[in-house]
Amino acid sequence: MKELREEFGLTYIFISHDLFVVRFISDRIAVMKDGKIIEIGQAEDIYRSPKAEYTKNLIASILP
Repeated sequence: MKELREEFGLTYIFISHDLFVVRFISDRIAVMKDGKIIEIGQAEDIYRSPKAEYTKNLIASILP
């Protein structure tokens, strides 16, 4: 998917509960809670410095 995106300039909307896959595949992410977006931005920025408490808890749940 990443190669196709770069080669053809594609944009994907990728929905997943697997945060490892989301981090690998996404440039930008939106974090949803109860059907509402609570945080949106560059993937690395959100993983490095999440603003919402919910996002912090999600990321903490996948880190060793």
